[in-house]
Amino acid sequence: MNHQQIEQYAAGADTVAQAIRGLSRQEFLATPVPGTWSILQIVVHFMDSDLIGADRMKRIIAEHNPTLIGYDETAFSQRLFPERLDPFQAAEVFRLNRELTAVILRSLPESAFNRTGQHSERGQVTLSSMIQNYVEHLEHHLRFIEKKRSLLGNPGADHTGQSAR
Repeated sequence: MNHQQIEQYAAGADTVAQAIRGLSRQEFLATPVPGTWSILQIVVHFMDSDLIGADRMKRIIAEHNPTLIGYDETAFSQRLFPERLDPFQAAEVFRLNRELTAVILRSLPESAFNRTGQHSERGQVTLSSMIQNYVEHLEHHLRFIEKKRSLLGNPGADHTGQSAR
């Protein structure tokens, strides 16, 4: 297991809050590209996904080859009322979950990162591959937030903290 991978995972904790800084409620709800998620839906998806991911990682650590159930992210976005949630609270839940999960990951022996679970859609996954998946997932969706902010005329800073102007 690459300790750099754990630190990369942990470093993502505050990036959601940084990515949404300075947005208005109207901008959170806007869909500048028709048929795509709003920034608020993406932020709530980050929270949901990371909470589910932390559960999966903990189960791989604590249980013997557990079954990891997939979920329908579109159904979550359509049926769990993301528009009623505060994006800043969702970003804070994301941050706290990442930070606390990173404490657990840093405490593990090297051998733990080869432990496996059986994902209902992807088959066998290792703890190490799960961590990498959530690092990449964050990067993937942060690009969407940056693009939407730019289309809304409020580019802010990119997820690296650099001015997007």
